[in-house]
Amino acid sequence: MTSAPAPAPWGHRCLSYDDPAAFETAAHDFLAEGLAAGERVWYIAATPPSGWEFQPELITLGDHYRLDGVVDPDEGVAAYAAVTERALAEGRTGLRVAADATPLVRTAAQLDAFARYEHRVDRYMRDHPFSALCGYDRRALGVAACDELACLHPESDAQFRLYATPAEVADAGLAGELDDASRSLLALALDRAEPSPAAGELVIDATGLTFIDHNSLLDLDAYARRRGLTAVLRTRLFSAAHLAELLDLPSLRVERAG
Repeated sequence: MTSAPAPAPWGHRCLSYDDPAAFETAAHDFLAEGLAAGERVWYIAATPPSGWEFQPELITLGDHYRLDGVVDPDEGVAAYAAVTERALAEGRTGLRVAADATPLVRTAAQLDAFARYEHRVDRYMRDHPFSALCGYDRRALGVAACDELACLHPESDAQFRLYATPAEVADAGLAGELDDASRSLLALALDRAEPSPAAGELVIDATGLTFIDHNSLLDLDAYARRRGLTAVLRTRLFSAAHLAELLDLPSLRVERAG
């Protein structure tokens, strides 16, 4: 089974795969779109693609990442920002990258740092012409590790997605389903995303949520309370507002979105 990107065109996709050919096919289509749009396109993987009708720039992981340590999230974002700016200076419309990052997340420390980096770079993508398809080999990493990474992409097949939004919209976005099975992963994702709200309110655009249970509401309330914040969950789910009212959550306010 391979993941399929969600329909929202956020430009930050995750593909957890069992067959490397699935990543190569997805990368072809993703980069072809960028090439047609005038973007600079990079392909980062252990081996070059075969049988493509166009030639992307072939970058090795070692050219752009440290293979012998953990990624520094801020340095990682700055590196892609510099390449994006160079692409614009060269007359391109932006930068598009397909990268198989499996070798970068093999240890627990690497996984934690890279997951934090995934959300940082997602923030950068919200207002810069940079997009990426991130590939992870489920056979090498396991399902749990791939889920930890996929849930921090706005376009993935994860049960839920926590992602960056434009600052004028919210501090973060939530989509998918939140239930008892996702509680520990949501807590981990929030810790790694480190949203930075202003004025004491953590505003979450949850218009993409299709389900949330009472325990997840309790967890969001507890998360906000520990940080001295009020979480504001904007959702189309009537059930969420009803549950929040019944639970009387002091640090969580649910607002109905139109």
